[in-house]
Amino acid sequence: MNLKFQLTRAFAITLLLAIGFVTVVYLVGSQRIAKFDELLINAVQGMKTPGLTIVMNGFTVIGSGYVVALIAVLLCLFLYKVLGHRQELVLFLAIIGGSAILNVILKLLFHRERPTLHRMIEVTGYSFPSGHSMASFAMYGGLTYLLWRHISSTWGRALLVLISVVFIVFIGVSRIYLGVHYPSDVVGGYLASGTWLGLSIWVFERRKNKQYTL
Repeated sequence: MNLKFQLTRAFAITLLLAIGFVTVVYLVGSQRIAKFDELLINAVQGMKTPGLTIVMNGFTVIGSGYVVALIAVLLCLFLYKVLGHRQELVLFLAIIGGSAILNVILKLLFHRERPTLHRMIEVTGYSFPSGHSMASFAMYGGLTYLLWRHISSTWGRALLVLISVVFIVFIGVSRIYLGVHYPSDVVGGYLASGTWLGLSIWVFERRKNKQYTL
């Protein structure tokens, strides 16, 4: 697969994610996604059990800012000390830090209040987009991209993707389950962070291969 095709595909995926985010913003602003939110909230919260609540609290802790920061530091040390990939280290920091900054900006821009019914934990701040969802997508999406080329086996790559998807999905679902986010907050978070992730990778690959210009 040639470089031009790879970069064009990455740009196209990033553009689609951005369009998806803008669509969710429109639906949230026009209240046309309220039914979707209500149905999914009822479905997720209808599964409540004491054991599942413990699991969901665990995933929410894993997706919290402090834990994400700790994991990011450990991964940076791994990339720097073990793999010696300084360029990838800068990319990873840009993905994680940029996603966090983007989340703050978007929350202040949209000012969406959090759900008030069936809340199981107390949190502050605006609701859209979900910070946990953005952080998890940036963290595990970026990690998958960086480790993919270092895993040669199909099973190893499949396991890497599976673990990343499980953490991303369950961290997002945990926020709905605990009553602190609408499903559209989570979807919007995935799309916003995915856009930033795709853009970061596209810029990184372009700079690394300067012979190609879009």
